[in-house]
Order: sequence, then C-alpha cells, then structure tokens
Amino acid sequence: MADNIIIRVQSPDGMKKIPSTKRETAAAFLKKVAKEFGFNSNGFSVYLNRNKTGEILSQNKTMSLLKIKHGDMLYLFPSGSPSTSGEVMDTVQEDEIDQYLAKQDGKIYRNKDPQLCRHSALGKCVHCVPLEPFDEDYLNHLDPPVKHMSFHAYIRKLTGGADKGKFAALENISCKIKSGCEGHPPWPEGICTKCQPSAITLNRQKYRHVDNIMFENHTIADRFLDFWRKTGSQRMGYLYGRYTEHKDIPLGIRAEVAAIYEPPQNATQNSLELVDDPKAAAVDEIAAKLGLCKVGWIFTDLLSEDTRIGTVRYTRNGDSYFLSAEECITAGYFQNLHSNPCRLSRDGHFGSKFVTVVATGGPDNQVHFEGYQVSNQCMALVRDECLLPSKDAPELGFAKESSPEQYVPDVFFKITTTFPKDPQYTFCSTQRFPIENRDILGEIQNFHSLATYLSQCTSTAFLDIVSDFHLLLFLVTNEVMPLSDSIGLLLDAVRTSNEDLAQTWKKSEQWATIEQLCSKSALISAGTVKRAGSQFSFCTSPPALWVTGPWAAPQRPPPPQPCGPASTAPS
Repeated sequence: MADNIIIRVQSPDGMKKIPSTKRETAAAFLKKVAKEFGFNSNGFSVYLNRNKTGEILSQNKTMSLLKIKHGDMLYLFPSGSPSTSGEVMDTVQEDEIDQYLAKQDGKIYRNKDPQLCRHSALGKCVHCVPLEPFDEDYLNHLDPPVKHMSFHAYIRKLTGGADKGKFAALENISCKIKSGCEGHPPWPEGICTKCQPSAITLNRQKYRHVDNIMFENHTIADRFLDFWRKTGSQRMGYLYGRYTEHKDIPLGIRAEVAAIYEPPQNATQNSLELVDDPKAAAVDEIAAKLGLCKVGWIFTDLLSEDTRIGTVRYTRNGDSYFLSAEECITAGYFQNLHSNPCRLSRDGHFGSKFVTVVATGGPDNQVHFEGYQVSNQCMALVRDECLLPSKDAPELGFAKESSPEQYVPDVFFKITTTFPKDPQYTFCSTQRFPIENRDILGEIQNFHSLATYLSQCTSTAFLDIVSDFHLLLFLVTNEVMPLSDSIGLLLDAVRTSNEDLAQTWKKSEQWATIEQLCSKSALISAGTVKRAGSQFSFCTSPPALWVTGPWAAPQRPPPPQPCGPASTAPS
C-alpha cells in the first residue's frame, strides 16, 4: 500500500529499519522501536535530529502529522546515555597534538613530473595532483615502507567524501553483555542476539596512534640500562615526555622521551613485579608542571651472550615472538589507563597514545630498543578480562572459556624507536643525581647524596644544577623537607630554561634550609651490592619475561631456579 513506509532508527548499537505507516501513531511506532531494540517503554528516547532535538513523544499524532516520511532517519538514545556525537565534539578536550594535526592540510604535495606532465606550471594532472595523507601506494613506497597510516590520516579518510564526515563516528569495541535486555533471564540463564556482544574477527589495525618514539639523547637510555648492567636483573620504568608532530609520515605523531621514572619494583633475571608506589601522584604532578606527561613504559629483557665483549643474546625475532602474551596484556592494561581523548567517539575517548618500549638483544647482539602498541581490539579484550597468557608458550594467549565467541586477535604492531642525530636535553644537568628506587645498588636519594651532587657542581649555573628530573623528584617527595607546595617557580624555571627564575628561587628560605640540611648531613657509607658474576646463577635459557601487577593472570610460573655458574653482565 502507498501508506507503508520504512523508518531508519540509529542507535549507539547500530541502525535498524522499522516498518510503519503514514497513519500509525507515534505511540504505536515507539512500541515497535522498544521491541526491536530490546528496551522497556521508558528506557530510551527517539529524536528527529542527532543533537537530541525534536523528541518524538508517545502520543496519538500520526507519522504524517509529525512529517516523518519514508526513508527518514531518527536517532535513539538510551536513558542516561553519555552524550551525542555532536555534544562530545563540543566538550571533549583533545590533546594539544591532536588539536594541531586536526587543523593541518595533511595533503602530500608533488612537483611537476618533467616527463609525464604536459601542462603549464600552474596546472595539475593525475601525475602531480596532491595525494591524500592516507594514500596507501605512497606510504608503501616510502623508505622504509609504512604499513600503518597515522591515526589522523585515518580520521581524514573517515571524514572525507561528500558529507565531510557529518555522520562519522568512532565506536569502541565492547566484549560485555549489554544490560537492560528484559526478554529473558540475565546471563548465564539467558542471552539473545540483542544483548550478546559481537564476535571479534581477527584483523590487522590499519592505523596507529603513535608513529615513532624518540629518546632525546642516549644518556636517558644508558642510565636506565645501568641497573641491568650492575645487577643482571631486569628493570621497568615509565617514559615521561611529550607528543609532537612526526613529519616523516603524513599527519604522524611522535612520542619524545625526556626522562624515565623507575617505580618501586621487585626484579630477577627473568621477572618483574611492580609494587605500590606512594609517590606516583607526585611524579605525575611534577611532570605536568614541567610540561611533560606519561607517554609510555619501558622494560628490559636482556641476557648476556659474551661478557668479554659485552654482547647480549638475540631472543626476540620473527621465528620466536616480539612481545609475549603477558607483555601484550600488560601493554593493553596501560593503554586502557591512558585512553586517547577523541571528539569523534560518543564515549569521549578512542584508542591510546601510550607506547611500550622493550630493550632487548638485536640481530647484531647489541642492545636494541623496539617500540610497540597493542591494537584497539586487544585493549577491549584486556579491559573486559577476556585474555589470558599461555604458561608454556610465551608467544600465545587465549580467550577465557566463558567467552567462546571471542578470539585472541593479532594484537601488536611495531613502531620505530630512534635517537636523534643532534641530542636534545629537556634536563641539561651534566652531573647525575641518583635515580629513585635503586637502594639495592647503594644509589640512595638522601641529603648526603644531594650534598655530594652539589659539591660536584660548584662552577655550574644554578639552572643547570637543578635541571635533573630525579633531583626534582627528590626535592618534592623526600620525607625530611618535601617542597611540593613551594617548588612551582623552580619547575617553571626548568620548563622554560629561565636562569633568572632559577636564581630568584635560589634566594628563597626553602633552598637555604636545603643547603643547611646538606651541610649538616652525616657521612653515610655507600651500601654494598653483590654484582653479577659473584653470587648470581640462573638458567642460561630462561622463559619469557613475566611482568606482574594488578592486571595479571591468577596463575604465575614458578620463580627461576639456580642451575649453573653465573655470568657477568656487560658494563
């Protein structure tokens, strides 16, 4: 009949086509919508517009009187749902780098080809017209080839076309059963297609949120590796730095590392266990005042190959694995903790820019730094507690038996990790203040070590003396005289490299008290540490590195057992 019409209804879970007639009342139509989407009568609202205007109320007006025609799109929002896409776009505060890249043209401009172009200098043809930042042929022909477009290039592709991305939206994956389904008893007694999470199909993510990781200078990494060189035990740290534009890839993002903070941890030759860190909030606050944020984490997985020439064993490669399942789960846990603010997502966040760096042996048997991120699929599986590591095969993980419809995805992709030709220094001190939580090495942060540090810097400008990330952490977090409320001016001086501000703070009562504490500190003998080669003796073929924490699986492998003579870690 001519009165029959089809109305499209868009919801956060997808779009459905609802049959209706021109003479059907709004109340009758809404009952159909409730039945189709699995809601009760007051569990949702339907609007004419995406921005939640023009609500369709349960009344006796016909579809014709409401001017709803065949093929129209209506918008359904569950009661208490967060916000619409339009509202999110107006309220989400994206990171500075994302705001900057969103304003860039992003196109790849090409010069006129002298052999193929047959037009004037002002003309353009298929051989020289600018390419889009997501052009796969261009990315594949770069040296080295780029397998994954940047996230902002992906957004540009998503929001292109005639509608300019008017209806573009990024949906976060959910592996949980949807709540509010009243047609059957709750799980595990019942489940239906409306509340059952979609099965996850394995696929490689086409984009990556971070395209490159760069340490400002070699000293940052060398000081971090020093712990393994002196003890033979592995080490973990948080990377503090900033996100900047990576100009080698269209609309790319680079994570620049300015400092590594080493939290409290227990470690052996092939395991790491993080423990509670009472200073975590203070470290983040200090970093923010210095213009830095936590951009990732780093851990070592190193085993000496030949101590005489200082080589390390090459264990992670295409024939074994690049990241173990346990490490992927840990990376997913961290990425979920540091989700990426995104205006195109109804949730206000999508993916993560938090990176994983592993210091391990390379094919030349030297220490290499490899960068990774797990995919959004892996983040969802970790967040919803669907993944477990395999105990006997470190490269494998598996889905819980309670979720047989979900599969373990291909969860990682590689990011280039580099050091610049010209070193950069956010913290320019030439002396080295002890790194936190290294008491096992006899490297202790106290006023005696501060006095020793200052005695080595007598002829140095004050700004250079205090421009050390670990020194600033000690000044704020020490138990004798913490300066958390009175160090803002000094942090501003370091952040802006302003010697005048540093000199002004040097004249404060706080610094005078610090100097008095240093001058009166008793001489503390350095702690002794047994180095690798004297008492350490572990298996020469250890299992994969196990990283444990609050995200970890309930079962753990047994600790490594002594099985032979020790080898000395390289210097």
